[in-house]
Amino acid sequence: MGLFSFIRNAGEKLFGKDEEEVQKEATSNLPELNRKAAEAIRAHVEAQGLGLQGLVVSFDGTTGLVTLSGNAPSQEAAEKAGLAAGNVTGVSSVDNNLIAPVEEPSQYHDVVKGDTLSGISKKYYGNANLYMKIFEANKPLLSHPDKIYVGQKLRIPK
Repeated sequence: MGLFSFIRNAGEKLFGKDEEEVQKEATSNLPELNRKAAEAIRAHVEAQGLGLQGLVVSFDGTTGLVTLSGNAPSQEAAEKAGLAAGNVTGVSSVDNNLIAPVEEPSQYHDVVKGDTLSGISKKYYGNANLYMKIFEANKPLLSHPDKIYVGQKLRIPK
């Protein structure tokens, strides 16, 4: 699937600390922190219930890079796994190496201030009322159509 960029300080706060605290600890115990972060990200991705098999996650705290490998039942599941891993505070990019059946890849949208799902829907589909298509494509990462945040990356299916 490739390498995707994310806003490093936006997203789920899985590590329970702010960026400054993480950086201070990182200098003293980087391998252990990377392992713990990878475990937390793997648990977060698996909690999405995407049907992934043999998921392996690695994390490099110095660059914010997450690498995913394993098997996904569909292109959609692989894309959602990449988004789940990338929309985590401290992650700046995801190298998504999940193996999935070949399908047409989705587009992506980075949420900016003032965005709504209906506004995003109008931009990509020409119809604001198709916002539920975007919401459904990003479940279970989104719990409600009104709960998106600046810096979040969303799938925009064709």
